[in-house]
Amino acid sequence: MPINNALAQAVARLRQATPGAASAAGGGDFLASLQSALASVSRAQSVASELQRQFQLENPHVSLEETMIAMNKAQIAFAAALQVRNRLVQAYEQIMNMPV
Repeated sequence: MPINNALAQAVARLRQATPGAASAAGGGDFLASLQSALASVSRAQSVASELQRQFQLENPHVSLEETMIAMNKAQIAFAAALQVRNRLVQAYEQIMNMPV
C-alpha cells in the first residue's frame, strides 16, 4: 500500500505542476489511466484481504481456492504497479540527466 500512496501523491503533484500541459499533450488520459490502475490494484488487495479474513473465520461461502486466486491476482497487480513505478522513475532520471 505505501507504493500506491506514493504513486498517487506523485500523480497529484504532476497535475498541480502542469495543469494545462498534461491535457494539451494528451497526458490527461495517461494520468487518468494511472489512477485507474492504482485504484484497481488497491481493490484487488482489499478483496484478497477480505477473502482471507472470511476464510480464516470459516465462512462456508468462501473457499480456499477462491482466496488463493484472489491473493495471487493482488500480488501480480502489485508487482505490475511496482514495475510501472520503476520505469517512471527511470524515465524521470533519464530526463533529468539530459543536457540542456
